[in-house]
Amino acid sequence: MLTVAQALAQAQAALRPHSETAALDAQTLLAAIMHRDRAWLLAHPQARLTPRQHRRLQRACARLAQGVPLPYVLGRWAFYGRDFALTPAVLIPRPETETLVELALAWLKANPTRRWAADVGTGSGILAVTLAAEIPNLHVTATDISTDALGLARLNAQRHQVAERIVFLETDLLNAPRGPFDLIVANLPYIPSEQLNTLAVARYEPRQALDGGQDGLDLIRRLLAQAKVRLAPQGLLLLEIASDQGEPAKALAEAAFPQATITLHHDLAGLPRVVAIAT
Repeated sequence: MLTVAQALAQAQAALRPHSETAALDAQTLLAAIMHRDRAWLLAHPQARLTPRQHRRLQRACARLAQGVPLPYVLGRWAFYGRDFALTPAVLIPRPETETLVELALAWLKANPTRRWAADVGTGSGILAVTLAAEIPNLHVTATDISTDALGLARLNAQRHQVAERIVFLETDLLNAPRGPFDLIVANLPYIPSEQLNTLAVARYEPRQALDGGQDGLDLIRRLLAQAKVRLAPQGLLLLEIASDQGEPAKALAEAAFPQATITLHHDLAGLPRVVAIAT
């Protein structure tokens, strides 16, 4: 049986031609397989793997070498301090989306009587689950057009013990739920269709969750039209956007909500990331 040190050395050697972070990837994989953290691995180099653990590590390394993203190989990924189950049916959570979460939480805490929210295009459920977990009396309607995505979102809601406060609906954006909602959040597909074939992200992540139409703003246009009759007075709509869509997205929001206060918020990298519409 291999020791931890030997297994890590083998995994790093297998991954080095394919990854600039081979050592970190190997440690992350083995830690998940052994149900330990990376610090434990480094502190116990002589601990031994079982044959089954060794086989799992070899299979995981082979998938990574083929280009499968690490979160899909692991079957989970962290977001806003919580662990979420993940499959190729949904997008991989990204730290940029935490900007939207911070804005939503700040508004909810400043408005303690406003507790009805919608998460449009919920995917793995990271927004709905995170908001419900952080605000104990929040009720969320989470929508998605994908049956598989909704199944995974339900699982994540159960894992984090918020399922009783989230209603999951299979529908196109906000087509089915009537509202009104005090808060609407959405991280919709926003990559222009023609760009998808040139992006590595489109090789493994679901195209349906990436394709935003000709200019990347098709779904945002449609949601803005629906939200006009579903967002409560003095409510808030938060839309994640691509970093080069700030002004076009803001213009669309101003046209749809001419009386609202429209604000463009930047992420930690200083890039435009969220359009906020306060009615």
